[in-house]
Amino acid sequence: MTVVEQLSSEEGAALERLEDKCDVVLGDGYLLDRLLAMAHLGVRGVSPIGAKVVLIGMGAEEEQFMAAVRIGVSAYLLQDATASDVVAAVKSVYRGEAVCPPQMCAALFSFVAQCSGDPATQSPMARPDLTLRQQQLITLVAKGLTNKEIASRLNLSAFTVRNHIHRILKQVDAESRSEAVETIRAHGYSLTA
Repeated sequence: MTVVEQLSSEEGAALERLEDKCDVVLGDGYLLDRLLAMAHLGVRGVSPIGAKVVLIGMGAEEEQFMAAVRIGVSAYLLQDATASDVVAAVKSVYRGEAVCPPQMCAALFSFVAQCSGDPATQSPMARPDLTLRQQQLITLVAKGLTNKEIASRLNLSAFTVRNHIHRILKQVDAESRSEAVETIRAHGYSLTA
């Protein structure tokens, strides 16, 4: 692990430039507030800045936790997390895993149960018509690659990748990259290369 930049609360505008510098952003409640503000402005994705986000020193309020989940935060660690918990969370998130305290899992399961409702009464969504480029992109997203890594593999700019992902999220009505991957898999697309 290498620290590429450290931002203070006065440098909030610098968040957007982190996408090209790092794979995982580590922050606290202030970062969550900034991400929520960015999401409110219509930025959608794994996180509004394009990198995977680990939040530390957080409270155990379900509402705050669910807000973080909705905007695509990858890890949510409570105030009692140790330094080794933080390091383990960063490594897990880098591998494409999610991390949350066990006591917050009940809120997550309850939310998913409420959203899913009765499968028999839900109308099936039409299979998304993904272009070949979108299929290539979402396959790399499913592997946990960042926009920068995807751009490098497909010989595109990070901006182009971000635009493609934004269009995919809109097309499948997903709030996060992981939700888009699951939705696309559920419609029969094979996301292996």
